[in-house]
Amino acid sequence: MLLCIDAGNTNTVFSIWNGSDFIATWRTSTEHQRTADQYYVWLSTLMNFQKIEADITEVVISSTVPRVVFNLRVLANRYFDCRPLVVGKPECLLPHMPRVDEGTTVGPDRLVNSAGAFDLYGGDLIVVDFGTATTFDVVAEDGAYVGGVISPGVNTSLESLHHAAAALPHVDVTMPQKVIGTNTVACMQSGVFWGYTGLVRETCNRIKEEYGRPMRVIATGGLAPLFNQGHKLFDAFDEFLTIHGLVVIHQYNKDQGTL
Repeated sequence: MLLCIDAGNTNTVFSIWNGSDFIATWRTSTEHQRTADQYYVWLSTLMNFQKIEADITEVVISSTVPRVVFNLRVLANRYFDCRPLVVGKPECLLPHMPRVDEGTTVGPDRLVNSAGAFDLYGGDLIVVDFGTATTFDVVAEDGAYVGGVISPGVNTSLESLHHAAAALPHVDVTMPQKVIGTNTVACMQSGVFWGYTGLVRETCNRIKEEYGRPMRVIATGGLAPLFNQGHKLFDAFDEFLTIHGLVVIHQYNKDQGTL
């Protein structure tokens, strides 16, 4: 079985793929000081608790935090007796090479999202990922990543506002009943919700106008369904898009004989 690991700036997702389905998915905070042994104790405890028997023989990793990759490599080597495939490294082949400015390094999360989205939905896509940053990835007709947009993430913006303005509290992200808030919390929630709704709509509209072809918008990330309430911003939402992209890239490397 294949263990897919997506290490983001805030959270790391572990998912087990049995060849046809994801049989389990867990999430933990991303901490660069966490050792391979700690990862294994955490993972094996969850597997035992859910009575999951999985003979993991392969591992694929995507990480936007370089400092965590070493311990994830050790996890694969020590406990699963395999050399992991790490997206973004020279030995990892991509189904479709990105077309960006020379010398530009594309984040592995964006490569994985593009691969997963193209496999599921075809080309001419905008992939909106609500993570630590809110990213917009443009996937061409042939599946290549051809650029995009990076904006501050929703929770990142809220945390910055809370820390920069001492009088403003920490608030949860939710859809407000009214645009005009009548208390501090309602005002902040309205600003975040409608502000990001406008950001997503306007950014996607401008991408479509510049791209010059009909495009579909695919969303992923935990906050995507919230921002789709009452205002259809997305053509589809896929919670496991990034993890699916890891499976696609791993299978491509197997087919090419690099694994």
